[in-house]
Amino acid sequence: MFLRMLRSALLGQRSRRLMIILTVALGASVATSMLSVMFSVGDKINQELKAYGANIVVRPRDAAVVQDVYDVGDADESQQSYLAEEDVPRIKTIFWTYNIVDFAPVLDTSADVAAGGGTADDVTVVGTWFTRHLDLADGESVDTGLVNMRGWWTIDGSWPSADDPSQAVVGVAFAREHGLSAGDPLTLTRGGVTVQLTVSGVVTTGEDEDNQVLTGIATTQQLIGRPGAVGEIEVSALTTPDNDLARKAAKNPASLSVAERETWYCTAYVSSIAYQIEEVIPGSTARAVRQVSESEGTILEKTQLLMVLVTVLSMAGAALAIANLVTADVMERAGQIGLMKALGARDAAVVRLILTEILIVGLVGGLVGFGAGAALAQLIGHLVFGSSISILPSVAGIVAALVLLVVLAGSIPAIRFLLALRPAEVLHGR
Repeated sequence: MFLRMLRSALLGQRSRRLMIILTVALGASVATSMLSVMFSVGDKINQELKAYGANIVVRPRDAAVVQDVYDVGDADESQQSYLAEEDVPRIKTIFWTYNIVDFAPVLDTSADVAAGGGTADDVTVVGTWFTRHLDLADGESVDTGLVNMRGWWTIDGSWPSADDPSQAVVGVAFAREHGLSAGDPLTLTRGGVTVQLTVSGVVTTGEDEDNQVLTGIATTQQLIGRPGAVGEIEVSALTTPDNDLARKAAKNPASLSVAERETWYCTAYVSSIAYQIEEVIPGSTARAVRQVSESEGTILEKTQLLMVLVTVLSMAGAALAIANLVTADVMERAGQIGLMKALGARDAAVVRLILTEILIVGLVGGLVGFGAGAALAQLIGHLVFGSSISILPSVAGIVAALVLLVVLAGSIPAIRFLLALRPAEVLHGR
């Protein structure tokens, strides 16, 4: 009898059942898409932000101490210590090797520049890896360099080739002042050392580099007479936003308990990655670029909060719509329900029938909404991040729980009306 009544109820009022299905589907689709993007947005945002520079800087330990104590940008070069260029690839041997997106050594100096028929004294010369292919000891290979880390830079010409140390690029302001363009000669002189270079391109950065000369790192090593020297290493890494544990570890890793240390070390916090870099680069100190790493965490938290709010509001709207639709349906069937009660049906049996109807309709709407939401998540991923969004199994569970909660919440007004319904009044038309 129950199944026949259920079948009759589901097949009747088809337009209202369809409206409930569409309402649940709409809420479920928004929830599915927002939750899927929210769980994937961390890596996506990190990838986007990695195009705007390093979030970890590795310096020689002695030079870092001098900078901290005396609050200077650079120590005097005659006293400055250096990292070894041969140690730079070790960055890719840490536990979080796959989180290291790009890295490049940097060595700054100053030199007199003869170019365009004129000269300029004490021009900043930056030596680095523009692009570098590395074959690592574990058999893996990696392509890295400053070009990958400065995605917003534009160049008129070409970047220096890793196989040709005689090439350089000049900043757009420096080139404009000296009338330089790609193909022009450039002479650097420092302390009796002279290096002949060719301008391969003019770079526009919007930063200090617009007034500088950028060369391969071997050139600056030659100018200061220190083969294999590196002033600092810029590292771009995918990181997890800091929490209390990460901030505690950043102050003093030795203060962590064994369990805390294990959790911290095995989580991609910026402080954890920096600590592991220090372990593999002799004589180094790795520091997080706080403006970048904190921005990542703030943007991620606000983006996730926004998606949670959108999900909550969409499901709340669905609950209100379902409440109206179900209540209207029960009111239209008041005569039928009154007759059932008059014939001896208990309130619990009638409530069970109504809830079963709504849950079945809600399940259909939830399945339709989950499919539509998964497709919407992919559309958002490709439009915003240029990549697909992974639909985690946990999303299906969360959406199912939300649909169940919304359907039950939306049924409450109808159930209250049903329980207050008196058979005698209904059957007499009152």
